Amino acid sequence: MRQSNRMILLILATILLISGLVTANVFLVAVVKVHARSGTDLTDYVSASNVHRTVQQARRGYILDRNGTIIAQDNVTYNIIAILDKNRQSRKGEIAYVDDPLATARALAPILGMEESTLYGYLTKNAKQVELGSKGRNLPRETKEAIEALDLNGIEFVQTTKRSYPLGTFASYLIGFAQADDDGEVSGRMGIEQYMNAALSGEDGYKRYQADKNGNILPGMKMEEKSAVNGNDVILTLDQGIQEALETAFMQTQAEFNPEKVWGSVMEVETGKILAWGQSPSFDPNTMDIDDYVNYVSQMPYEPGSTMKVFTYAAAIDSGAYDGSVLVDSSRFCYAATNRKPYRVSQGDSRKIGCIGNASGKSWGMIPYDLGLVYSSNVVTASIITNLIEPSVYEEYLDRFGFFKLVDTDGIAESTGVKNFTWPADKLALTYGQGSTVTMLQMIQAYSAIFNDGTMVKPYVIDQVRSSYDDQNVLYQGQTQVVGNPISVETSKQVQQLMYDTANREDGTARFYQIPETTIIAKTGTTQLAAVGGGGYSTGKTIVSLMAAMPAEDPKVLVYYAFQADYDKNAHVKSDAI
Repeated sequence: MRQSNRMILLILATILLISGLVTANVFLVAVVKVHARSGTDLTDYVSASNVHRTVQQARRGYILDRNGTIIAQDNVTYNIIAILDKNRQSRKGEIAYVDDPLATARALAPILGMEESTLYGYLTKNAKQVELGSKGRNLPRETKEAIEALDLNGIEFVQTTKRSYPLGTFASYLIGFAQADDDGEVSGRMGIEQYMNAALSGEDGYKRYQADKNGNILPGMKMEEKSAVNGNDVILTLDQGIQEALETAFMQTQAEFNPEKVWGSVMEVETGKILAWGQSPSFDPNTMDIDDYVNYVSQMPYEPGSTMKVFTYAAAIDSGAYDGSVLVDSSRFCYAATNRKPYRVSQGDSRKIGCIGNASGKSWGMIPYDLGLVYSSNVVTASIITNLIEPSVYEEYLDRFGFFKLVDTDGIAESTGVKNFTWPADKLALTYGQGSTVTMLQMIQAYSAIFNDGTMVKPYVIDQVRSSYDDQNVLYQGQTQVVGNPISVETSKQVQQLMYDTANREDGTARFYQIPETTIIAKTGTTQLAAVGGGGYSTGKTIVSLMAAMPAEDPKVLVYYAFQADYDKNAHVKSDAI
């Protein structure tokens, strides 16, 4: 029994001793600020100024084309920081500031491509630390290592990230750009970079710890750490080869016609996948040489001209009112109206409101309705909504084809265009693509129904969003979206045949676009450019366009191309430059 009591007393004494030591250590740390085990002065540790936090930057996700070619990526870069504070704490025997500004300037000048005097000015400022201007920022790793090899006192680096675009101007108005703000946080400012910013952005990690005045961390001190999480990768439907071919065509058009604007797109007609999308002038997001932020394909409404005639024919055929062999007068079309509904009258009729002519004043006399599209006759399309169908029927079909409404493609900024369909002149003009405005995005969506047996699909550009850690982990998968069936299969086939004749007959207006690789179907367009502020059409300016699909027997891909330039009567003849 006594032995048990002695054992209990011994245990109690041991507990009291340990408690005393812990209490003493707490007292030393809290009051005297001394680390009991090492004897280290902990004054620096209890000061908030000695709590350090470093950020581990997350990588922004890649943007790639459908074959895995990198379109946008993060590049690790470095900014130079020059420490000028002579009182800066450092390890014993080391100098932690720029102690010889002149020698430092001489050493850095040839590497940074700066004048010694400019660098010397930075290094002699009355400041604790300075940056060395724009040429001291966003340095590649090779430049950083070359400077580090000089072993210059007080020259340090801060790691940064710069978004880069290896293909330069490649689809830049679609891709957009991302930039860092004043805090170094990179975010999308335009295009896919902006729309997909949440998916592309990662989450930065950090390390939080306490250190003494020399930057040392004592064993056992608390340290918090969170790893960075990289952003996801976005894979587009774009094809590098097709996109670069489109942009090469832009350069050829620029050389031949000196246009103010050129724009175009390539799309799979069955899926809606955009294979190419672009405009000229363009910009390089690496240098941000951008003057115009308007995306011509989706944000620039324009009068499409004769490429709109296809929909006039489709409406008449699909409504059952069309017989292509019936003859129609292709000479000058004068019109009057009842309740704003136009009808044809003779040129000398007192009821006449106005007259419509064909391009260059051409007339072929009495021709079949079918040849009206082949010859691109304004008079014949005007005759369709006065002889064959009501203007309201045509308007209904334009709505079915999705005109004057948002297409809503993958968050791309867009406009709807303006439908002018109140007055008789408006109704007639819209049959040949003037007086109202559409976008190219609306045009390629609507034409998908023409080329795809009546099924209209929405264009899209985002194919996948994938984890940057595992490309088998698909977080989003783009899909074909059917948005309507505005015409029947039979109507689609009949219109395709008319477009085949337009491109392949010896007298077809699109015959100059034939290519040896395959047979195409096509429709051309040339429209006068509306004067700024109204008041009719400016003389000397036109929008020249082409809608084509291939192969003719089973269209798989459509190409739409347009440019705005001084009028050239041979624009469609010079098809090698388009």
